[in-house]
Amino acid sequence: MYLCTSLFNKKILTGLKIRKNKQMKHQIKELAKSFHQEINSCRQWLHQHPELSFKEYNTADYIAAQLDKIGVKYERNWVKTGIVAYVQGNKSKSDKTISLRADIDALPIKEENQTSYTSQNEGIMHACGHDVHSSCMLGAIKILHELKNEWSGTIKCIFQPGEEKHPGGASLMIKEGVLENPKPESIFGQHVFPDLVAGKVGFREGIYMAAADELHITIQGKGGHGAMPHKCVDPILISSHIVVAIQQLVSRWNDPTTPAVLTIGKIESNGGATNIIPSEVFLKGTFRSMNEPFREQAHQKIKKLIHSICEAMGGSAIIDLKKGYPVLENNVNLTTQAKQWAKDYLGKEQVIQLPIRMTAEDFAYYSQEIPACFYRLGTASPDGTNTSAVHTPTFDVDAQSIEVGMGLMAYLAWSELQEKNNSK
Repeated sequence: MYLCTSLFNKKILTGLKIRKNKQMKHQIKELAKSFHQEINSCRQWLHQHPELSFKEYNTADYIAAQLDKIGVKYERNWVKTGIVAYVQGNKSKSDKTISLRADIDALPIKEENQTSYTSQNEGIMHACGHDVHSSCMLGAIKILHELKNEWSGTIKCIFQPGEEKHPGGASLMIKEGVLENPKPESIFGQHVFPDLVAGKVGFREGIYMAAADELHITIQGKGGHGAMPHKCVDPILISSHIVVAIQQLVSRWNDPTTPAVLTIGKIESNGGATNIIPSEVFLKGTFRSMNEPFREQAHQKIKKLIHSICEAMGGSAIIDLKKGYPVLENNVNLTTQAKQWAKDYLGKEQVIQLPIRMTAEDFAYYSQEIPACFYRLGTASPDGTNTSAVHTPTFDVDAQSIEVGMGLMAYLAWSELQEKNNSK
């Protein structure tokens, strides 16, 4: 008898939960639709007024003004231009906190689009969609604040500067304590994706994006006449051997089941001509890896190989290996659950599984600290427009992606808090 009663009660509770989820989903979708025009205007203002990394002063003022209109508390001056807003649920007392993150900086690119919201700041453009990320989070904040009596807990919303510039605003905000007082139990980040049509989103559990490091190498030799190489130490020849040899890092030292990329993207000399051997050659490149232990080993191997080649050929090397963003690893449980919530919100046919990427993101710093989920928002138009890649002068998004982005972000935040509150 007790077992039957228990099963009956469990069935009732499950039914109530499903009904509540449907009701909340409907409310969020209706509010996202209602707020779409306003939030799209926010996105257009941000797109018109882009600012470079760690110089987002007007951007921060604008975001603060929007938060004032919504009526939520916030703190300014995180890493000078960052803002942290707090959305509080009033349904019942809860000490649970989760985070949302949006980056706010733009890129040094001259925009080529001709729209009513084309960048007004010469040579600067939101070519990576950070205007979309920020406006979607403003929309999610507005939705969640409107529904504050329907949920419990705190949503800590991080408007982060400097994602595009080393050492990354995420690392600096973490050092300033953004993941403390209160400490969020998990964090979501959303990023534009022109490979997907607006209305679709993508997720990947586990390791998703690469660690990224910069190579700055100076090869020193002895310059002279090109017709008398025996009196010189040719840094161009040494550099050529180095460029070829360091490919062994990927082809022979790395586990082939774990991707890695080493690319030398720039070679220039100090002096030199058709008949002159220069005294110095400068190499610049990038090293990407998906395995943190191998990454550390590779740094030492790169340095040792370059120095040994230079020594064997009579030259020397100055190596500046700048350690960049770490591997971005999506928490498996959180991301699996988030993907299911996205299917519930958008429909399962609108949610795809993402492949790994060798690009890097400073959201990775958050993923190293707390359970994290970094997912992709489709931004292409159904008619085949707005498909230009990020970091290009013609990048733009379909306006419908704003409604989808803010609604899904709000639904994921609400769902995660529900999960945390129910597991107390």
